[in-house]
Parts: sequence; structure tokens; C-alpha cells
Amino acid sequence: MLGYQRGDAAATTALIRQVSPLLLRFFASQTGSRAEAEDLLQDTWLQIHKARHTHRPGEPVLPWIYAIARHVRVDSYRRSQRIRSREQIMSPLPEPSPGAGPRSGVDFDALLAVLPASQREVVSMLKVSGMSLEEVARATASSVGSVKLKAHRAYEKLRSVLRSGDDVV
Repeated sequence: MLGYQRGDAAATTALIRQVSPLLLRFFASQTGSRAEAEDLLQDTWLQIHKARHTHRPGEPVLPWIYAIARHVRVDSYRRSQRIRSREQIMSPLPEPSPGAGPRSGVDFDALLAVLPASQREVVSMLKVSGMSLEEVARATASSVGSVKLKAHRAYEKLRSVLRSGDDVV
């Protein structure tokens, strides 16, 4: 990060290559759409570039980056909600039938989709990105206790979904 702040191209490339897959997985687990996740990734790197001078040397980089990514995701959600509120639906779309299709294993992203957004975010940061409780707390502007509670509730919900045998494909 220090090299990136100084304008070192090799350090910038290394940082992007190391962090982009983590951020892409984080966004994909939040949105369910690879295209939207890629758009959010690009927006995040733009924001990181604009705010790179605000990172303090000696502080962990990953929580700082995830805090920016989280704000980009929230801003994108709010923007899409504003757009949807102004759109008119011309005809109703048919609802997909639940359980349509054979059970062929558990799709992690579909499994996470049953969780509320805040729990999905915490589980994604802890399990997908491998962040510590303290790092997740810093990235989400929460206390460690709050992160633990969200993770516990998410794990309980996931266990109940898996035990019930609902199709998560």
C-alpha cells in the first residue's frame, strides 16, 4: 500500500492482483450477479485510488479497503433503489417455482442469499476473505461483539436451512 501511495506501478499491480479476487467474491456473494460484482469492483478501485492518501501507514490495509467496498456497494444499492422507484412495470413477470430443478449440491452463493444483507456481509468477510473479527468490525464500523452476534445468527440460519433440506442450488 505504501508503494501504491508513492505511485510505484509494480506495487499498484501487486495490490490489485492480490485484492481484486477477494473483492470480486465479496461483491458476487452480495449481489448474486457477476456483471454487477465486476462493476462494483471497478467502482471500488476508483474510490480506493481517490482515497489512497487517507490510508495511514501501519494500519491494516484490508479493513480499509473493505470499508470502501462496503460503501460502494451501499451507494450502488441506493442508486438502484432510486431508479427502481421511478420505473413503471408494464406487465407482471411470472414467479419462478421454488425447488424447480434437481438438487445437485449446495451453491454457496445461493446459500448465502437466504441471509439478511448484514449477516451475508459478515460471513463473506470472515469465511470468503479470511478476515479476522477485528478486521471485519473495523470494515463494517461495528464492534467485535456485533460482528460475533451477526456471524452466530448467520451460522444458525444456515444450519437450519441445510437441515431442512430446502433446495439450495
